[in-house]
Amino acid sequence: MDVSTSPPQPPDGAEWPSDWLRATLGFFALRALQAGPSYGYAIISELEQHGFGVIKGGTLYPLLTRYETAGLVSTEWKAGVNGPGRKYFALTPLGRTELSRLSADWLRFTHLSTHYLDPERQTKESTT
Repeated sequence: MDVSTSPPQPPDGAEWPSDWLRATLGFFALRALQAGPSYGYAIISELEQHGFGVIKGGTLYPLLTRYETAGLVSTEWKAGVNGPGRKYFALTPLGRTELSRLSADWLRFTHLSTHYLDPERQTKESTT
């Protein structure tokens, strides 16, 4: 596996701090729905595949229910082929707008955070 293309992982098999995931899971879930409707387990699998660790259904489903109530996602039950049906979630136009806003805000926040955490920052700022 090419290390340059694999998602960053927490050090030494640890998990990301739960408060980081709690703060970001909402718009990461919206991002997971950007390509089209999906169900909870598939969203969890996508987030895990992208390096966010294991997200519990008991964390994701209440969030998606709140987003449905807020009009950010719509839901539809689809019959299963070889098993029970699944509840699919899809972004609404309002959800797409919110995802766009949150993504832009997050990029600004991470840029600011990266700058602030730069160990060279104090040296650079004191010479200007």
